[in-house]
This record gives sequence, structure tokens and C-alpha cells, in this order.
Amino acid sequence: MIRLLQVKTIEKEEAFLRQVSTPVDVKDKDLPHYIQILEEYCKEHEVMAMASVQLGIPKRLMYLKNTNLDVIHRQQTNSASLDDKVYNEAKVFINPVIVERIRLTEYWEACASCLDYVGLIQRLYKIVVEYFTLHGEKKRKTFEGFPATVISHENDHFDGVLHIDIAIQLLQIPGEERNLLRQREPYRILEKEGKYEDLIKSRKEKKKIL
Repeated sequence: MIRLLQVKTIEKEEAFLRQVSTPVDVKDKDLPHYIQILEEYCKEHEVMAMASVQLGIPKRLMYLKNTNLDVIHRQQTNSASLDDKVYNEAKVFINPVIVERIRLTEYWEACASCLDYVGLIQRLYKIVVEYFTLHGEKKRKTFEGFPATVISHENDHFDGVLHIDIAIQLLQIPGEERNLLRQREPYRILEKEGKYEDLIKSRKEKKKIL
């Protein structure tokens, strides 16, 4: 069995990362193998999540490993316990679609595919996601706070969008400096109420006035 555990990066495979991922056929006999590839990579690396296109599989398939800010903070400040080091939410989303978007957060995001680039990104505070399980069962679930940020980041990968494309501020710094930056400027909830689409519309109208 081939193990595709080399993450694709913008250094050599940007065109591959920019493609639009295709829907997953839940009856695809290779689907368990794809999920195994994602799981193995996430277990072996300190990542929050992974879209399968990053590992050479341009399908709408996502694996969530760590959306717990407390665990992430301890990992990034070298105070992680043994449980923290193996922490894994092990959530798989097949063909996820964000059907509802609520307001705004801010976080310095990084990406295994984007090398040392860290960007200040404004994302959704709350999302409603429809997705399929490995058994073909359709689910609908609400995510608030940081999990919504992580899912939104990975969901962008399905459409070839990278965090460096939407950053309001972009820096190129090594991982240790990124961790210090996140300690100085942690995840922030800017607004909890109101639809995200209304916020974007309001901002566009203000730009026109200016």
C-alpha cells in the first residue's frame, strides 16, 4: 500500500494545491485508505487538521486532529503533558459544506503547505456544517469558536484557497517566533452575533462611501 505522507507545499506544488478538489464517492473502495493517510500524517506531525489535497489526494475530505486551544497553547509553550502530545480528536468530514456562517474571529494562522508564512485571518465565529460519514450517513453539526476557524481553513483548501490569499497581514517567520506571536496576540472573538454575509455586505458599502 502506497503511503502519501509528504505534504505538498507552495514551494514546488502550488499549482496542485490551487486546484478545486472533487467530491468524494462514499462507495469508493480507496476511501478508507485516504482516511488512513490523513490520520497517519496528523498523528506524526503537530498539525491542527489536514485537507486531503495537501497530501496528494484532491478530494473533499478533511481530518480534524486538534481544535482545543488549551492543548495547542501547552504544545506551543513546551508545557504539554503526555496526553497533550498524543491528543487527537480524529474527526473525519466527507464532502463538508458550510451552510450557515455567523460573524467574526481573528487568529494568526499557519499551514503545513505554506512553509513559514503566518497570516492574520478573520474568519467565522460559528458555522453549521453538513457532511457525510464513512458509512454514507449525512450529518449536520454546529461549531463555535476555534473549531469553526480550523474547519473554515481546511474547507478553503477544497477550493484552492490558501490562508496567504486572505490574510489582512502576512509575515514570514519560523515556527518558534510564530508561537510567541500567538502568545502575544491570541485567538480573538470580534463579534458573536449576525450573519457573516451581512457583515461583508456592510463593509463593501462602507468602502464605496469612503
